[in-house]
Amino acid sequence: MISPFKFAHAANSDWTLAAQACMNQLGAIPSAATLGFLYVSDAFTGDLDAILAFFKSATGVPHWTGSVGVGICATGVEYLEEPALAVMLGEFDPADFSMLPVLHSSQDIDAQPADAYFAVVHGDPANSRMQELIDSLSTHISSGFVVGGLSSSRGETAQISDGVVSGGLSGVLFNERVKLATRLTQGISPLGPRHSITSADKNVIGSLDHRPALDVMKEEIGEVLAQDLRRAAGYIFIGLPVRGSDTGDYLVRNILGVDPENNLVAVGEYVEPGDELLFCRRDQQTAEDDLVRMLSAIGAQLAAPIRGGVYYSCLGRGQHMFGAPNREMELIRDTLGDFPLVGFFANGEISHNRLYGYTGVLTLFG
Repeated sequence: MISPFKFAHAANSDWTLAAQACMNQLGAIPSAATLGFLYVSDAFTGDLDAILAFFKSATGVPHWTGSVGVGICATGVEYLEEPALAVMLGEFDPADFSMLPVLHSSQDIDAQPADAYFAVVHGDPANSRMQELIDSLSTHISSGFVVGGLSSSRGETAQISDGVVSGGLSGVLFNERVKLATRLTQGISPLGPRHSITSADKNVIGSLDHRPALDVMKEEIGEVLAQDLRRAAGYIFIGLPVRGSDTGDYLVRNILGVDPENNLVAVGEYVEPGDELLFCRRDQQTAEDDLVRMLSAIGAQLAAPIRGGVYYSCLGRGQHMFGAPNREMELIRDTLGDFPLVGFFANGEISHNRLYGYTGVLTLFG
């Protein structure tokens, strides 16, 4: 019988105590464990070398991937802004995966295995070429699917690829023999139809559908919010449809400000005439409904029992979006079952060939 992966999580201001608590939870280490996933709070960034060395020695697991985060998560629980560790020991045939060393440019990708099917990655948000790296890696692997997140920290960031790395994109490449499924949840619902941007300068939109952009926005968000646009902050966003997506995905970006005198709307992304956008709302119920829809879809997608999973959620999600501590992770557990799950709250989430915001990206291994 195929067993679930071993996993553990613990919080403590002393990383040695948190790590030992994790080892006590893990118990006997299976000989088939070949790949460790390790996520640590940013409070432990300076100790990451020592933490990784500890788990390598204590478990005997040869390969490791992971990241630091302002928050980390595990089955049913979220550790936000507190020192904590989460670890999972994946059991994969050594021939079915390879470590992805830190990639700083697209040229680094050409040297990677040609039989790679799927990638789980962690990125450095300080690298301005991250979208280019993601896109190039997606083109290199046969499924086109790259999933992961950008490290988040109140100080220095770091990722794990057998050692502690930074400055680029790193992780694990899996071949097609590994059973897996992945989906993302946007947590946001469109308010109305798509609009065509008919005039724009960088990130400032002048007109939509040949009408003043702010007038269109006010119509869409409703009279109450339109009368007090400050109330719309944090509640109303724009969505930029992803070209070629067969699942209706869009990139969510903030509305940075409005100019009532000139009817302009400034957004958190450079746009051009001819691009499309939607106005969207974000609230607790919308987020929960979309997450449950995603979980139902991924549950039907994976034919095998779930052995383990990784989850990358936006820093703006968690209790900020769902209204209560642990709610997001509890929804996953309650919908799909009590399976091993680890991950972190990211500074940008990666799915397929795109860098997203405000999303949750779930990948399950069967």
